Amino acid sequence: MIRIFFTSVALFCWAKTRALLSKLSRCSGSAGLSVSYGQPRMGRRGLNSRPTRPKPPVMKVSLDWINTWLPLSKAQAANPQQVCDILTASGLEVEGLEEMPTLPGGLKGMVVGEVLSCEPHPNADRLRVTTVNVGEGEPLAIVCGAPNVAAGQKVIVAKVGATCHPLEGDPFKIKKGKIRGEVSMGMICAEDELGIGSDHDGILVLDGALEPGTPAASALGLESDHCIEIGLTPNRTDAMGHRGVARDLRAAAKWNGGDGQGGPVEALQDAPVLALAEGDGPIALDVQDADGAPLYLGVTLSGVQVGPSPNWMQQRLRTIGIEPKNNVVDITNYVLHDLGQPLHAFDADRIAGNIVKVRRATSGEAFTTLDGNALELDPADLVIADQDKPMCLAGVFGGVVSSVTDSTTRVFLESAWFEPVTVRKSAKRHTLSTDASFRFERGIDPLTPGPGIQLAVDLLKAHAGATVEGGLQRAEGGLPKPAEVQLKWYALDQWVGIVLDRSRVRGILADLDIVVKAEDEFGLHLEVPAYRRDVTRPADVVEEILRIHGYDHIPLPGRMKVSLSDRPNPDPERLRMEWAGILVGRGFHETMHNSLVPAAHLSLVADEALEPDRAVTLLNPLSSELDTLRQTLILQGLDTVARNRNHQSPDLSLFEFGKVYRQDGAGGHEEEERLCLLVTGRTAPESWRGLPQDGFSFLKGAVDAILTRSHLEHAKSSALEPGALLREGIALKAKGGFSARLGQVHPSVARHFGVDDPVYCADLPVAGLLRGIAKGRIQAAELPRFPWVRRDLSLVVPAGTTYADLEIVVQQTAGKLLRDVRLFDVYTDEAGVTSYALSMTLQDPEKTLQDKAIDKTVQRVKDQLAQRLGVTLR
Repeated sequence: MIRIFFTSVALFCWAKTRALLSKLSRCSGSAGLSVSYGQPRMGRRGLNSRPTRPKPPVMKVSLDWINTWLPLSKAQAANPQQVCDILTASGLEVEGLEEMPTLPGGLKGMVVGEVLSCEPHPNADRLRVTTVNVGEGEPLAIVCGAPNVAAGQKVIVAKVGATCHPLEGDPFKIKKGKIRGEVSMGMICAEDELGIGSDHDGILVLDGALEPGTPAASALGLESDHCIEIGLTPNRTDAMGHRGVARDLRAAAKWNGGDGQGGPVEALQDAPVLALAEGDGPIALDVQDADGAPLYLGVTLSGVQVGPSPNWMQQRLRTIGIEPKNNVVDITNYVLHDLGQPLHAFDADRIAGNIVKVRRATSGEAFTTLDGNALELDPADLVIADQDKPMCLAGVFGGVVSSVTDSTTRVFLESAWFEPVTVRKSAKRHTLSTDASFRFERGIDPLTPGPGIQLAVDLLKAHAGATVEGGLQRAEGGLPKPAEVQLKWYALDQWVGIVLDRSRVRGILADLDIVVKAEDEFGLHLEVPAYRRDVTRPADVVEEILRIHGYDHIPLPGRMKVSLSDRPNPDPERLRMEWAGILVGRGFHETMHNSLVPAAHLSLVADEALEPDRAVTLLNPLSSELDTLRQTLILQGLDTVARNRNHQSPDLSLFEFGKVYRQDGAGGHEEEERLCLLVTGRTAPESWRGLPQDGFSFLKGAVDAILTRSHLEHAKSSALEPGALLREGIALKAKGGFSARLGQVHPSVARHFGVDDPVYCADLPVAGLLRGIAKGRIQAAELPRFPWVRRDLSLVVPAGTTYADLEIVVQQTAGKLLRDVRLFDVYTDEAGVTSYALSMTLQDPEKTLQDKAIDKTVQRVKDQLAQRLGVTLR
């Protein structure tokens, strides 16, 4: 278990960082800086192939909709960015703000005008020359052809520069001009020219009480709405509806309005109260699985007239990105986004046997979703069924067999609280994601099914002519209970870093629906509403208080208390930075990947790094593509190589520090950190000088640099046994159990990931590198006083003999005089006989080497090469 203690300094720094990111997001139009998987990002980390943490689901809310729950202040209504700032400060991070005009163009540049005078046009019988007061500057001269224009009227004026969007025809821009010799500085508009009607017989005449200069959208009640996009974190299930967002907005505006003091705010409108009388209905209810559906409400409505929903509802749904369908469907969507309560409407006449059953599916049971997707159900799936068949995958998706159509006249309306784990598993099992499953699988408020069905019934009565048939049917089991938390004053003061006014704390808690059940001199006994499933500990309550009080308003203390930690020596993090610096200096770019991979990765090829029988798999994976912890970094690196090549970046030198995972055989698992390098394409810029482009040598040089820094430069190398993952290469071994390998990725594996060109990789254990540094010592030596001698050998080697074999024999035979051995030429004649040319550097630090000693050493080397490897001089 990891315990994290937050000090006031840490909270302050966190708040400042968060505020900065919020400003950046507003400037860039996104929630922050994100890099898509495998896309280049230059700098210290180079080509960043890390898929950023899954973005929080975006919750879209309508500002006008919020205003029905919480009347906004004039300043907030005039500047929606104020609302966004308050929400972000309270923990509901705003990722975007977009104006959504009711009409195309939003009537921009159009205002109420007062016709001061109206005279006949001197050069045209059907035109009038008017002067119009538009609330600013001098009255405008406007030529108008409408027969009903007259002095004293209040009209809509499109000023010069405005764009009109008529119902028919293309938009046109108003320009200054002359009509039959008279200057015209605008246009007095008819209904069709505004796009609000089809009447073109005359201009639109307004209420005489309107003030000149009033924006046309405001005068006509057609103000633009604003869509606010909130990055909703998984714990904030309380903000999955407009009422929940309004509740947070009210609390934050009241207690932290920007200056840390807040101010008076309007009261939050009450949620609908369930008033439907309970009783039997024409459709029976049989809940066979109370664990999957602890609360299920159903009511039958008749006389339903399916048609368009009201304009105000359509406009709100469009603002949050939902296209209206019909009044029944729109009302269920409206309640979902209003209260956060998903509903489902069934065509009652299509329910076989007049019974609704809540049960588990049978194995292989067929079900067709509303979008026509055929599914085979699992016994763990919870379904809503009639006498014969499933009608709905509970909490996830409705079925086509009982869907509401234009001919529907009777509706069975469902409102329920489904068990979150059941819904989540069904959604993942069938790869479905809906607005309903998004809410159910996180856990909705167990108290909203009643208000939700009441609001839907009221709307269906008002906008679909429905009447309730029978009574409300209820099946209720064990719903989540409110959590009780003891908050001690001393703990609050310690965690916050300052002493908050106790009445302020009580007020914040009250506005968050957290009830103070008892209080004494030591603290509070609190009851947390059931819809806040994430608030279960005193620390959670403190976080709630702080986010409403405002992290920015925690003062920085006069002094800082810092606990000094005993850092390990060598320091792994510092060394990782050093290794990364070495690689970046050689032209590499760092990548980072998710630790989760498809299970198929582990059985792709037979390799020492892949052990499918020791795989660590997830019980509840987010998807089938991310269900297993990786056992090697190489395969994800190949995927990134393919992605970058597909984006016209074929020349890549990548490295990654990351952990791999395996079961330990004793019920647990083991982790190991690895360093993976991949090279493909050109290793140097294309040049007329014809620079070498040997990817393997480039990779080997980088590995040698890492080994040298880790005091492992004398690691023994040998030929790598050809395998299914690496076709050929070098195996490195050193004292202390260090073992690494580098070579060419097998072409068949590279092609599996969509890469046709050669790819070279190295796989090194970070723990082994750290051990090398811990045991290694840097030794200083004076410059040699005696000269070195070079001797070259041209050798004919048997088939299958590698340079690594030769190097081992030379190092073991030449003794202390050997300073270096190199391969400087390889030649294969027409008969297929291979020759290697080696250079040996010999030196004695104590004296000048004599020819006799040199010849003796060289002869000993030749003898051993011939004896052990069958090598002959060329």
